[in-house]
Amino acid sequence: MRDYLEFEKPIREIEEKIEKLSAAATSGKTSSQNDIRKLRAKLAQVEHDLYKTLTPWQRTQLARHPQRPSTLDYIGELTRDFLEFHGDRVFGDDRAIVGGFARFSDRPVMMIGHQKGKTLKERMQRNFGMPNPEGYRKALRLMKMAEKFNRPILTFIDTPGAYPGIGAEERGQAEAIARNLFVMSRLTVPILSVVIGEGGSGGALALGVADRVLMLEHSVYSVISPEGCAAILWDSPEKIPDAASALKMTADDLAKLGIIDQTIPEPLGGAHREPRAVYDQVGKALTNRLFELLDVPADQLLAQRDEKYRKMGAVNGLLS
Repeated sequence: MRDYLEFEKPIREIEEKIEKLSAAATSGKTSSQNDIRKLRAKLAQVEHDLYKTLTPWQRTQLARHPQRPSTLDYIGELTRDFLEFHGDRVFGDDRAIVGGFARFSDRPVMMIGHQKGKTLKERMQRNFGMPNPEGYRKALRLMKMAEKFNRPILTFIDTPGAYPGIGAEERGQAEAIARNLFVMSRLTVPILSVVIGEGGSGGALALGVADRVLMLEHSVYSVISPEGCAAILWDSPEKIPDAASALKMTADDLAKLGIIDQTIPEPLGGAHREPRAVYDQVGKALTNRLFELLDVPADQLLAQRDEKYRKMGAVNGLLS
């Protein structure tokens, strides 16, 4: 069953007509077959026109699509011998973040990512992909382990943001995120990050201080959600689309600003329409980027990473 977003209503209407005519065409009537062919041609044109002119807010909705491939989907398709680790050795195991050693492109690596879940029950167990401090501390523990054994780190970003609950704040949410940013900036192994869905605020950045940052075409990456931005600036939900545009949160915008290094194309309609094609694209992009970094000496890797992030926010050639 396909879940349709609000702006996909014209597509849904045409597909429903095609289904009805297909059911009625079992008798082999020529008129029904002709109508189906015309509707399929119309559907192809409507899809092309719609998905090639998506607004930032529509891309945000696609990035949040419930059927979009998740971190565990990519790990399952792109790696073998995945061994998941649990717990932060301080408080508990946060299921909103998954990670462990695996083999990718015949090389041992550390895989870490946000996991939202598929069913409602799993989404609740994984807190809808919103980590608590122990989730970030688990990720940090795994990153340090990867550095100890000289394993590259691959992270998958897909979260609305860090969990803002009272308990999370009491256990040091801000410090946990800040610690990840600090440590990731100095890790001596290559780090690759892919924004596969929604990259929200510091909750996303805590896995995103990488040597190469990639984004899927219809993913988003921003300091705040459009809803949060609209609430703060205008106190109006009607301004959500305007906020999405102003935030420059799409892959195209962030590539122009030099925030990300590569945009990975998606099938027409989004990654959930043809997930295997997306796995192939992501796998190739990660492999190419990983082999760019494997032979770079640690001191040079750190210098390049430092320069990469110092360039962000430069105005008229000066660092802000």
